[in-house]
Amino acid sequence: MMNSCVFLDRDGVINKDNPNYTFRVEDFEILPGVIEALSQLKSKNYKLVIVTNQSGIAQGLYTQQQMEACHRYFQAQCGNRIDHFYFSPYHPSVTESLLRKPGTLMFEKAIAKFNIDIRKSWMIGDRGRDIAPARELGISTIQVGDEVEEKDKADFEAADLLNAAKIILGNA
Repeated sequence: MMNSCVFLDRDGVINKDNPNYTFRVEDFEILPGVIEALSQLKSKNYKLVIVTNQSGIAQGLYTQQQMEACHRYFQAQCGNRIDHFYFSPYHPSVTESLLRKPGTLMFEKAIAKFNIDIRKSWMIGDRGRDIAPARELGISTIQVGDEVEEKDKADFEAADLLNAAKIILGNA
């Protein structure tokens, strides 16, 4: 049996975005409604997968261990509802990688690992680089916020993750 999945960008969707990167647990501010949204989606048997660019690692601004500490903290706060965290530590100024969004490799890894039906799956992101790979793979998209470039506009728009969850559950 194939699984439905909600792919989630991290910064700007799960936690407050910081232009100087979020890599300290004490700075990892979970956005309002996130825990409730994840609970609603999980109750309908969606796999929940984070796909996040973490280019500060390649740039030497923080370590993978610091990022993983933030992920452990988030898992503890949300009741371990995230099925997997995929991250790209790369930055074009240091090294190129197909893993980095707008590449599709993080999505493809999850699709294979969790036997995901892309026709019943969603991506929620706050930037065009989140929306573009999902669209390329045929995954429905929801943008949170208004920083998505016109050419990468999502199928739906939502004020936050809780409203995005309502869109998903209303279209299930």
